[in-house]
Amino acid sequence: MIKNIGKFTLLLTICTLLKLAFSSETFIDLINYEEQENVATIEVSDKVFAFRTPTPNEKFKPTLGKSFVGFKEALAFKESGGDYFTVNKFGYLGKYQFGAETLKMIGIYNPNQFLQNPELQEKAFVANAQRNKWILRRDIKRFNGMTINGVLVTESGILAAAHLAGPGSVKKYLRSYGETGFEDAFGTSIKHYMKKFSGYDTSLVKANKKAKASII
Repeated sequence: MIKNIGKFTLLLTICTLLKLAFSSETFIDLINYEEQENVATIEVSDKVFAFRTPTPNEKFKPTLGKSFVGFKEALAFKESGGDYFTVNKFGYLGKYQFGAETLKMIGIYNPNQFLQNPELQEKAFVANAQRNKWILRRDIKRFNGMTINGVLVTESGILAAAHLAGPGSVKKYLRSYGETGFEDAFGTSIKHYMKKFSGYDTSLVKANKKAKASII
């Protein structure tokens, strides 16, 4: 009996530690960022996240979980394998594969500087998500929880699809109940992103029409 209790206590401890490890609330606590090199911070809705920026030769390790950190890292892994320094054959840049025109809308006019600055890329992702959430705010309220083309519509799925296709294309898709679709140059569809990135917690992303990204 005592042996079984000991095993149960050990299992409970392991589960608790795993929960803490993948919680966005404790993300900073897991990284003593003041004592490490190549560490930057990003603030989203009064919460600060720390992340270590890799060198070009380092491999990316995705963050798990359904938190906001999990959302952005999963999307980055799909877009580029998490590589800050990559440019695809169509000219899309960095970890989140931004186009030059999208960057201009959030206040970034030097693509080369952007490509070499992981901290700016992280801030650009948040700013773009905030801007897209403002544009799609009514559609999020209207369609969240519906099923379209067999896929449950969630806020995170909408924001991921907007990152892929732009908010205008997502509006058309939702308001046509999936009749008006979109595929990028690689054949990736809005439906695919809606499904793949469903159910993440993106409540930290606040709608902001004038969201900009910059390094002070």
